[in-house]
Amino acid sequence: MVTSDFTTHESGMSLVESFKAGLRALNSNKLRSSLTVLGIVIGVAAVICMVSLAAGAQAEVSERIRTLGANLLLVLPGAQISRGARLEAGSGHTLTEDDATAIRGHVQGAQVVAPLLSRPMQIVAGNKNWATLVAGIDGDYLVAREWALASGRSFTEAELNEGAKVAIIGVSIVEQLFDNGIGTGETIRIGNVPFSVVAVLDTKGQGAGGRSQDDIVFIPLAAARSRVLGNVRGSTRSALDFIMIKAADALAIPELKSNITTLLRQRHQLRTDTPEDFAIENPADVLTARQGAQQTLGLLLISIASVSLLVGGISVMNVMLVSVAERTREIGLRMAVGARRRDIKRQFLIEAAVLALAGGLIGIFVGSAAAATIALAAHWPVLISPSAAALAWAFAGVVGIAFGLYPAFRASRLDPIVALRFE
Repeated sequence: MVTSDFTTHESGMSLVESFKAGLRALNSNKLRSSLTVLGIVIGVAAVICMVSLAAGAQAEVSERIRTLGANLLLVLPGAQISRGARLEAGSGHTLTEDDATAIRGHVQGAQVVAPLLSRPMQIVAGNKNWATLVAGIDGDYLVAREWALASGRSFTEAELNEGAKVAIIGVSIVEQLFDNGIGTGETIRIGNVPFSVVAVLDTKGQGAGGRSQDDIVFIPLAAARSRVLGNVRGSTRSALDFIMIKAADALAIPELKSNITTLLRQRHQLRTDTPEDFAIENPADVLTARQGAQQTLGLLLISIASVSLLVGGISVMNVMLVSVAERTREIGLRMAVGARRRDIKRQFLIEAAVLALAGGLIGIFVGSAAAATIALAAHWPVLISPSAAALAWAFAGVVGIAFGLYPAFRASRLDPIVALRFE
């Protein structure tokens, strides 16, 4: 049966008429059109989801690198030897406060030198208690970490020298111990020793090891050693967990690392053929490597998602070929009454493009929703790029037109007489 989709005149159909005829043809086969659109929806949604998740993961790692602080080196104790077996790095007691003082005084380019000693402990405030990390620091640690205070003040020089019973706490401690949500001016007990809270730290979020950086209590290093932690690093009373060093310039880090190595080898009286009893690491290196791995994985997933979009294009071509076969007599009649081959080709290309662009638009919303859901579950920032969405939508249109070319060309090359005889 001939439908009213083909309104022709001697000069052929205008673009608007071709567009309206294409929409009527698609509307007359709603189920088939919907199934065709589904392939494009899945492809575009997969691309949008992968691009957004990759961007979110990159942003999350970049934020962790930022919260570490810029241009840092970490000097760790060496490995302890027990019964002939060498234990993990950092298990020895080879770093001391004197080492930190020597680095501060003799190594050029070391802008800030911050020793730290820590131990997990139970803290108490009123009738509440909480297990957290208690760390003894000097005045340079928060400077090295570029860690601001949300409220209160830093330790004074006198408090650091005297080992005063004062504390700076993270926001997680405030949430767990103080109903008023303030913290500053309150008193906490670390072990059996009362400490006055003089400041609350600004939020830092999750650290490189997956632990919350906001779940911590800082006290003066002298107080940590004399009143709370004691000899937590073995028999050497001045031993440290690590020494954090902030370089003046990122370009100076390699030279700074070499100078620190030379100084500590001299101080520890190590022979030329003796390995170091300490290790120097850049804490951002691990996160940078992870960022590179995530970027590679993201590109791989985006490539796979793009393949699914091409599969959707193939489904468009298949459906358009079926449509050409079903409408052969219709096409023959239209050509017999004056339609030109380019009119036929244009209408089928319009139908393919409409299917692809409609699927792309739906796919953008589906992919964005999926990316937001996954990012929320993974605690990543949700980064849905408008430019990536526009590019995916345009690419869907290109795919639709590209895979619609052959069916459109085939329809335009039908012989009108043969087509009219088709049943």
